[in-house]
Amino acid sequence: MKKQGFLFLLLLITVGLHAQNFSVKSPDNQLEITVNVAETISWSATLNNIVVIEKATVGMDFSKGTNFGNNASVKNHTIKTVSEVIYPAVPHKNSKIDDNYTELSIQFKGNYKLNFRAYNDGVAYQFIDDTKTKRNVISEAVDLTFPDGATSLFPIEKSMYSHNECYYLDKTVTDIKTEEFCSLPVLFTSNKTRVLFTETALHDYPGLFLKGNNNSTLSAQFPKYVLEAVDKDGRSDRVQTITKEANYIAETTGKRAFPWRVFVITNDDAKLVESNLTYQLSKPTAIKNTDWIKPGKVAWDWYNANNIYGVDFESGLNTETYKYFIDFASKNNIEYVILDEGWTKSTTDILHVNPDMDVQELIRYGEEKNVGIILWVLWKPLDENLNEILETYKSWGAKGIKIDYMQRNDQYMVNSYEAIAKKCAELEMLVDFHGAFKPSGLRRMYPNVINYEGVKGNENNKWSGEENTPKHNVTLPFTRMVAGPLDYTPGAMNNAQEKNYSIRFERPMSMGTRSHQVAMYVIYEAPLQMLCESPSRYYEEQETVDFITKIPTVWDETKVLKASVGNYIALARKKGDTWYLGAMTNWDERNLEFDLSFLDDGNYSMTIYKDGVNANKFAEDYKIETTTVTKASKATVKMAKGGGWAAIITKQ
Repeated sequence: MKKQGFLFLLLLITVGLHAQNFSVKSPDNQLEITVNVAETISWSATLNNIVVIEKATVGMDFSKGTNFGNNASVKNHTIKTVSEVIYPAVPHKNSKIDDNYTELSIQFKGNYKLNFRAYNDGVAYQFIDDTKTKRNVISEAVDLTFPDGATSLFPIEKSMYSHNECYYLDKTVTDIKTEEFCSLPVLFTSNKTRVLFTETALHDYPGLFLKGNNNSTLSAQFPKYVLEAVDKDGRSDRVQTITKEANYIAETTGKRAFPWRVFVITNDDAKLVESNLTYQLSKPTAIKNTDWIKPGKVAWDWYNANNIYGVDFESGLNTETYKYFIDFASKNNIEYVILDEGWTKSTTDILHVNPDMDVQELIRYGEEKNVGIILWVLWKPLDENLNEILETYKSWGAKGIKIDYMQRNDQYMVNSYEAIAKKCAELEMLVDFHGAFKPSGLRRMYPNVINYEGVKGNENNKWSGEENTPKHNVTLPFTRMVAGPLDYTPGAMNNAQEKNYSIRFERPMSMGTRSHQVAMYVIYEAPLQMLCESPSRYYEEQETVDFITKIPTVWDETKVLKASVGNYIALARKKGDTWYLGAMTNWDERNLEFDLSFLDDGNYSMTIYKDGVNANKFAEDYKIETTTVTKASKATVKMAKGGGWAAIITKQ
């Protein structure tokens, strides 16, 4: 027994002697990453010397060759500071991004690197494989341990075969069970500090999910490499059953970078919304000419079930109905109309058109009216004949596609996203990924990828009565939107307070006030932004339409003025010389006040769209007023339950 004890002690001493620690700080010295290399590789993070990530163990196991992080041996390391400027081709929140960070790069024996970057608003790490070995990734370790008492807004999933549209469970980390897992992004609160975890530069690799362990540690899990998927329940157009999976998560041919694991870290909720980290860490733009990429608004048919009225023809999936949509878009300077489900001969035959619709005539008519046409398609039939289908749509003159029902996060699906983006870029077509996982870097590499869903948006009003609440709506800017733009599809004109809300599939209503919906056009980032309501109803609400259509969909500058996760948000965005302000609250009535010091000198005209005095009773009640302001002025915002507020500020 004494001999065994001596050997164990000797082992501990040996490990201790070989352990190495490295640290790197953000440019403002407030965030620090400390890396420990021993039997495993782990790291921790502090903000102003307060621990926010207690321990994160990382590594990768392969079918052959060196495993990353297993008894790792350091060859050398470097630390460098970088200060650059990024000019996004499609500016989701800023037309100029200062890209400043400190990078620690550790080179290991076995021909791999681990890079850490510390920014003022977060940290990230990425494995680099410098071998040329063709092998499979068996697993990747991402074990995140948080300090005692940490909580999470947990976007729980039932399956990794998912649209990744989630509501957020407010859970203590230790209460997350081993069978519970979530998609990304996920928000933690640790020692009064926010930690938003997501991933970017996701290429040729499966998406990451995070599972509980009944303790303070959460662990990564990944969909396996799909070997076989078959049609399910006769839904050959969109639903599959994965019947055979490999015992690994990815195939790789060596020498490559793996995804960045991103942690936005801040004690200011506003910084979550202002962060550009997922964009900064993405691969640079692969398209030389991006001038043809035109963001804008879209008149959308599916939410309102083509319910138009006051016309002398029967509305539905026919040419007359969509010419009505095009006329509405043209009259209101709306850039696009989408033809959603039903325009093709069937959902599996997407090369031929519904006989009641003349799609090429609609495209010609749209061009005459300065309105582009975007075509909805299902992923499965598109994937089976990608080139011919997209080339056909381009020959007709379509401006882009809205692709739906991907539902998977495995390596094949991630590669399919990129193949679609690349082919559409070659054809100068836009892409809106619907039924999709969160943005993960592709939008910078292929800026024609102009929007993503992956969010519980307005369409859920058609069938859900409890979940798409104002609280959910003021949680999204701090969670899902941190990853990138979101296709929430705002613009509902049928609005209701909680006690008046009812579910109606073909004439849906939204929870919260009219002003709550209008404010979304400023607050929610979406370079391709929908107007979900029926054009006939919009004609009855022309004053509201006129206000909405003045709001851009891309921005030069973003400033968050007031912010509290799940409670309220107020922000200001600039485009050219004009400022656009938006505010939203949860079910609580709320008064906010903020100054307008971001304005330049001089007098400005501020046109305000706000909750009417009776909005607590009748959610559609609103008022528009105009006042004169300067940089010394303060804006006083009074919001009803589930309310909102928006303003446009122009120089006089």
